[in-house]
This record gives sequence, C-alpha cells and structure tokens, in this order.
Amino acid sequence: MHRKARHIKSICFLFLLCLLFMPKLQAQATAHCDSIIVKGIDYMWKKDHVKSLELLTQAKNLAEKNRWYKQLFLATNNIGANYYTMLDYGEALNHYLESYTIAVKHLDPKSEMVVLNNIAILYSKEMNYEKANEYFKKAYDIAQENKDMLKVGLYAMNLGNVANETNELKKARAYFNEALPLLESQQQLQILAKVAIAENENLQGNSKQARTMAEELYKTTKDLDYNDIGISLLMIISRSYLNENNLDLASHYANTIFERKPNLETKINIFKLLSDINFKKEKYALALSYKDSIIKTESELNEIKNGKVFENSRVKFEIENYKKEIANNESKIAEERKLFYSIIAVIFIVVAFLVWTLRNISIKHKQKKLIAERNEQIMLLELEKEKSDNLLLEKMVNENETNALLEQEKLKNEIELKNRKLSAKALYLSGRNELIEETLQSLSKLPEISKDPALVNHIQNLKGHLKTDDEWDSFITHFEEVNQTFLTNLKEKHPKLNSNDIRFITYIYMNLSTKEISSMLNITADACRKRKERIAARMELPHDINLYDYLSTL
Repeated sequence: MHRKARHIKSICFLFLLCLLFMPKLQAQATAHCDSIIVKGIDYMWKKDHVKSLELLTQAKNLAEKNRWYKQLFLATNNIGANYYTMLDYGEALNHYLESYTIAVKHLDPKSEMVVLNNIAILYSKEMNYEKANEYFKKAYDIAQENKDMLKVGLYAMNLGNVANETNELKKARAYFNEALPLLESQQQLQILAKVAIAENENLQGNSKQARTMAEELYKTTKDLDYNDIGISLLMIISRSYLNENNLDLASHYANTIFERKPNLETKINIFKLLSDINFKKEKYALALSYKDSIIKTESELNEIKNGKVFENSRVKFEIENYKKEIANNESKIAEERKLFYSIIAVIFIVVAFLVWTLRNISIKHKQKKLIAERNEQIMLLELEKEKSDNLLLEKMVNENETNALLEQEKLKNEIELKNRKLSAKALYLSGRNELIEETLQSLSKLPEISKDPALVNHIQNLKGHLKTDDEWDSFITHFEEVNQTFLTNLKEKHPKLNSNDIRFITYIYMNLSTKEISSMLNITADACRKRKERIAARMELPHDINLYDYLSTL
C-alpha cells in the first residue's frame, strides 16, 4: 500500500516537473525555429537560393508539426520570396497564396498586408497593373489602420511605382512624397524611393534633373547591390542621355550595366534600350541584333516563369480572397446573433435577480426583528461582563504598579548603599595611601636612612606598592556589579578615554571631592582639577555642562 502511494507521488512529481519545464522547452524550440528562418533569409539575400530553400523548408516542417503559425507564415512567405527572386513567379505565387491563407486564419492583419504586398509585386511583374494597384492599396489601407507608418511608407512607394508604369506621373509623385519622410529610419528603402523619384523626373522629360539625382545617389549609396539599386540608377542615367540624344554616353552607361550581372528581366530592358540607341545612331544591323537578343532572353524567361502554374495560382488567390469576404460576412452575422442571445440572457438574469432579491428582502425583514431582540439581550450581558472585567483589570494594574514602585525603591536603596560602601572603601584607600606617603617622605628626609642603601631600596619598593593596580581592579569589579552598564555606556559613547581617565571618572561619578581624588591618585589638587578639565575636553562636553551632572545621565 505504501509502495503504491510512493509510486503515485513520484508520478505526480514528474508531471509537475513537466508542467514547469514545458514552457521553457517550447520557448527554446520556437527560438531555434526562428534562428533557422533568419539564416534562411540571410542566404536568400546572398542569392544562395539552394541553401536558403533548404533551411526555410526545414523551418516550415518544424512549425507545421508544432502549429507555430507565426513561424509557418514567415517560412512559407520567404520560400515564395526565393522563387520570386529566381523569377519563378508561378511557384512564388503558390507559396504566397499558402502564407496568405495562414495569415487570414491564424494571424493578425499585419501579416496579411505583408503577403498582399508580395502578391501585388507579382502582378506588377506580369504587367497586370490594375490588380497590382488593387492589392498594394489593400496592404496600404491595413498599414494605415494599424498605424504602422514604416509599412505605409513602403506601400506608398510601391503604389507610386505602379503609377510610374501606368504613366500617372503626378499621382506617382504624390505617393513618393508621402513615402520619403516615413522611410527615414530605413535608409535603403528611402534610397529606393529617391530612385523612383529620379525615374519619375525622367518620365516627365526632366532628363538633366533625373540624371543629376541618379549620379548623386550612385556616388553616395553604400550598397548598390541591394534590390539592384546600382542597375536602376545606371538605367536612369542612360535613358536621360538617350532623351537628350547624347547617344554615345547613353550606349556607354547601358553597356556598363552588364558589369553588375543583371537578371534576365533587366537584360531584356537593357537590350531594348541598346536597340533604341542604335536605331537613333542608324546602326540598324546592331539594333536588330539586340532585338534578337530580346527574343532569346524572353524565351528563357518564359520557361522559368511557368506561366500556366501562375495563372492557376492567381485564380486560387482570387477564390481565397472571395472566401475570406464571405467568411467575414458570416462572422459578422454570427457576432450579431451572439449579441442578440447575450442581451436576452442578460435580461433573463436581471429579472431572475430582481425576483430573488425581493424574496430575500422579505425574508430578511422578518429575521431582522428576531435578530435585533436577541442582539439586545446579548449586548446587555456583554456590557455587564465588560464592567466586571474592567474592574478586575484595574485592580491588577494598580497592584502591579505598587509592586513595581516598591521594587524600584528597593533597588535604588541597594545601589545607594553599595555606592556608599565603595565610597568608604575609596576614602579608606585614599587615607591609607596618604598616611603611607607622608611616613615615607618623613623617613626619606632622615640623614641616617639616606646613607643606608638597603633602607632606601625598601622605601622605593613601598612607593611602588602605592601605585599598584590590583586594588583598582578589585574596586572596578565591585563598581561594575553595583552600577551595571555605566562603564559600558561610557566606553561606547567616548572610545577615546584610556583606563586612567575611566578611573578618574568613576571617582567623580561617586561624587568624591577634588581633594579626595587627588589623595587617592597621589597627585596635587591643582593637577586633579586640570585633569578633570582635560577629560571633559576629550569627551567634547560643552563648557556649560558639569562633568558630574553629565555622568549621572549615563
């Protein structure tokens, strides 16, 4: 039986340990998953897509298994970003769609706006600017509702880029002006906004102003590879020279872009630019050659894009978005129904509470009369008991006070008696020492004795015995027994006093005269007074306080 009880206790203890350590272990596991995602994103920016996809897929499986929706969303969304960077837009949209579903079902609107922005970028790459503008605007509105000003700036910049593409240049410039101050904390994003403004100036025909801005940004930007900023700036400079018919410089800057290893989409734009430049130069063969390069590059790009999968995924996204709207409407209806039932329930509870309260009031009213009568009787009995208790207590207090006064008087008398005995002993010692001193002085003056070395030696020994501390030690022992903590308090308050000072002070405390003290210490009365003044100064006593009066307070 006891063994079984111990076994149950052990199981309970292990269960409690699991409960205590489980949150910590879970936190460590989610932190590990987060670190894998961060590494995967780092490899994506380094364009090591194989390693990035490997890490992000690992994180996705771990998050899916443990239902960590935040980590699942981040991993899936960044897998889509990898495919987007590799120009596989169909596969990118598949993963964006999956992350959008996770965001809508399990996360907050901030996650939803991130993936809406990514999907809008895909539409803009497919030149479906109407859809791109729609989803950028949805993301922009969510960011404003949540007062996420950095994201408002980012999405405003994206809306401006779409407006640039659709030649709505004033609208684009308004979005860029809104984005610039909001992106101030993120220097790289602010540079992207400035690049877009330079492109806007070029499209408006302000070639020189666009080129000046682009050249300045090219010189001052530290990371030209971020989001292909260097390539975009060189394209703006080349087009500005083309607009001004400075064809050699336009061709030079267009060819310089190849040194920055552009992707296929960018190569198509460069080939188009070089073809336009060479047509203006009337180098038709070279211009046609660049046209052939465009066709070849577009063919490569179309194979990668996997257009059919992209179209299917886009339809899925539209359906998912429609489902979300239906779900929102159903959710509102369910909330309204829930509110209606809640109101009915509250009304029922209030009515029931009122009935119950009225019933209780009538019962309590009857009970109060009985309780009041009983309480009155109890109070009378308690008052009588309290009176008798008070009289008894008063008698006991008076007796205790009388006993305490008698005890205090008795102790006071005993202390005074013992101090008188000590004073008598001290005076006896003083008289004895004075008599011996006078006798020795008389003997020392006799010429017969001064001639006898043995007698002189004995006289010196007797004088030495007068200065012995044995009797003083015995005196102090008796003094402490009588006066208890006087010497202890004296030493604590005045640690600078030496043993001779304390000896002198005890004589003063016993109210001995200067003459009696000088006799006991074998010094003159004048020396005794000076010593008293010196001790008072060492104790740092004010001049108007008598030493004896102060010692009495201790």
